[in-house]
Amino acid sequence: MATSSTLPPAIDAFIRTTDSNGIPASVMKQAALLLLDTLGIAIAATPMEAGVLARDTARRLYGAADPRDMAWMMFDGRTASLAGAAFATASQIDNLDGHDGYNPTKGHIGVAVVPALVSFAQHIPNLSGMDALAALVVSYEIAGRAGIALHATTPDYHTSGAWNALGVAALGARLRGTSAAQLREALGIAEYHGPRSQMMREIANPTMLHDGSGMGALVGASALIMAEIGFTGAPAITVEAPEVADHWADLGTFWQVAHQYIKPYPICRWAHAAIDAAREICLAGNVTADQVDKIEIHSFHNAVQLFATMPDTTSKAQYSLPFAVATMVAHGTIGLQHISDNGLSDPVVANLVARTQMHEAAHHEARFPAGRWADVTMTLKDGHVLTSGDVHARGGPERPFDAGDIIAKYMSFAVPVLGAQRAGAIRDACLSLTDGTALFSKLLGHLKDAP
Repeated sequence: MATSSTLPPAIDAFIRTTDSNGIPASVMKQAALLLLDTLGIAIAATPMEAGVLARDTARRLYGAADPRDMAWMMFDGRTASLAGAAFATASQIDNLDGHDGYNPTKGHIGVAVVPALVSFAQHIPNLSGMDALAALVVSYEIAGRAGIALHATTPDYHTSGAWNALGVAALGARLRGTSAAQLREALGIAEYHGPRSQMMREIANPTMLHDGSGMGALVGASALIMAEIGFTGAPAITVEAPEVADHWADLGTFWQVAHQYIKPYPICRWAHAAIDAAREICLAGNVTADQVDKIEIHSFHNAVQLFATMPDTTSKAQYSLPFAVATMVAHGTIGLQHISDNGLSDPVVANLVARTQMHEAAHHEARFPAGRWADVTMTLKDGHVLTSGDVHARGGPERPFDAGDIIAKYMSFAVPVLGAQRAGAIRDACLSLTDGTALFSKLLGHLKDAP
């Protein structure tokens, strides 16, 4: 347990006083790309049922009486509380599983901290683009280390909401000029109330709960407001306990922001290595779905726990390994149209799902969570057997995307909902945040109205 009466000075200083000039330019540019990528998923998820329900929930349950505590919800325009608006958009993003993640945390950060940034920034009209990105970087670095520390000190596999609440609290504290004492209380409240929900329970029964990130955003923003008005919280063990000190030792020198992965598909990251393995077999051999007799997937333990049969909901589709691989084989890509509506009853995909087997492989399990590996074997109807070899999922430090790839992904998700003009304006405003003169309000102006 923590014994000090203050937050570790290096952590306090990093959160509250890190200057944007002290963050490497490459990290700031990557933060702008992560922001753009997350906004693309928020846009695409706007008309989805889970997003609509989350926004309606925020309106009904998480309002505010004082305008200082209100924020509009992205791509909706209606108001809720600061915490409620962050909850709504985080839940919305969480239910289209195409947002960024970080292997060592076994989870996601941008999904919670980007909605919080948009909520808090509405009350800071002169916030510069550089300061907004610096706050975003701080929140990624705090949430990531809190996540790693929590995984290292608890036996259960908890969802991202359990620890990204601390990133949200840190982000808001930095933006609002919170005192050191209030920051410490906020982190303690956020950790105490962070949703320690069971990830594997959701994997076995996929629903709109997903990775707990909506509640993580709600708790983190609420914790900060509570601390500001005097509510106290037990010190955050994942930040202050002596046994987690090693996880914080590289704060400000090793930038986790630069090591996030970008998902090319709106599917659980655990499935991506197998998807890419199947993709590479099909591309190399010009294989089409009608040629395939059997698919065998070998991957790490958690991956082969994903939903094993043809899904009947969008939630299940995003957590189904054989469905994702079959969709790649059948269509050469995986988009929103494949994991919803008619995509859930695609007869070609269903036929391939029935011909797919999953196996846990010890050598892939040994490399998890640092890596996401799989290999795929396809047996064709003519008897030919095609193998991928060991494949790592694309989009992370192991097989990175460049800025052009990330921007193209954003446009592919945003344009069908917003149109090319508005999607392009958001892209340009987001990427200009690093130029030193832009105000964050320019980007905010494009995020409010419903499509």
